[in-house]
Amino acid sequence: MSIRIGIFGYGNLGRGVEAAIAQNPDMELVTVFTRRDPAALTLRTPGVTATAADKAAEMADQIDVMIICGGSATDLPVQTPALAKYFNVVDSFDNHAHIPEHFDNVDAAARAAGKIAMISVGWDPGMFSLNRLLGEAILPDSKAYTFWGKGVSQGHSDAIRRVEGVADGKQYTIPVESALEAVRSGADPELTTRQKHIRECFVVAKEGADKARIEKEIKEMPNYFADYDTTVHFITAEEMKRDHSRIPHGGFVIRSGKTGFNGENKHIIEYSLKLDSNPEFTSSVLVAYARAAYRMSKEGMSGCKTVFDVAPAYLSPKSGAALRKELL
Repeated sequence: MSIRIGIFGYGNLGRGVEAAIAQNPDMELVTVFTRRDPAALTLRTPGVTATAADKAAEMADQIDVMIICGGSATDLPVQTPALAKYFNVVDSFDNHAHIPEHFDNVDAAARAAGKIAMISVGWDPGMFSLNRLLGEAILPDSKAYTFWGKGVSQGHSDAIRRVEGVADGKQYTIPVESALEAVRSGADPELTTRQKHIRECFVVAKEGADKARIEKEIKEMPNYFADYDTTVHFITAEEMKRDHSRIPHGGFVIRSGKTGFNGENKHIIEYSLKLDSNPEFTSSVLVAYARAAYRMSKEGMSGCKTVFDVAPAYLSPKSGAALRKELL
């Protein structure tokens, strides 16, 4: 039996999830829920049509896992706890500072409904989070460093687009090269947030919008830009389409540590990603964790979970015997 998946939202992430489902034979797409006119959406999956978002609860018995593809700034804090009342859900909430609060809100809704809710699934938070945990557990006498980019951050770009007067926006996170090389050398530098990355924003302003106010609001936005050296460029819609249509990203998690009674041996663990498409890779992670959510729900678990709570075997369509034989 296939795992029946619903997609809530059909932007870059939702389209990526649809593509990822097509690569997983144990899954099937039931429908895409949209706040737009469902008749205006043409899906890539044969025989599947879109459904109005306000009809989601009516299809609770037809969907095993709902993958929620809204933005972290304003969508997911509302959508995830609301949908967890009816479905096992997976989201990609990526505002690190507010994950504990989001967890508590979603956990209350999921436990009351007897559902599983996976939050903050993706590559960071997500895959990078797991590598930070593993590095810390293996090398307790160590320092951790995370670098993002160069690439487009979907969450930060979404936050830009929510600013009044902004028609479109893209944000690139760029590691400071000297800081990255110092970490790789084993120098164990003390680095502030500002010393590790810069943020570069490209903004299409609406006609007549106050560009000075937009720039100030972006640069002072807490949890997104306030702690970084941020540059804002105003460009035309044509320039945005020509020069910034792709969504690459990537980054590095580096753990530099010592072992031995006197710390005489040095070790560096590095995990890196180089992604042609940030949303398509994130979508692929979401789909793998949807499989885990389904299995955990079938075993009677409920409540909110993160990547830390999921055994790797739950992510794979292979049996335990196959995993032991082929990958262990």
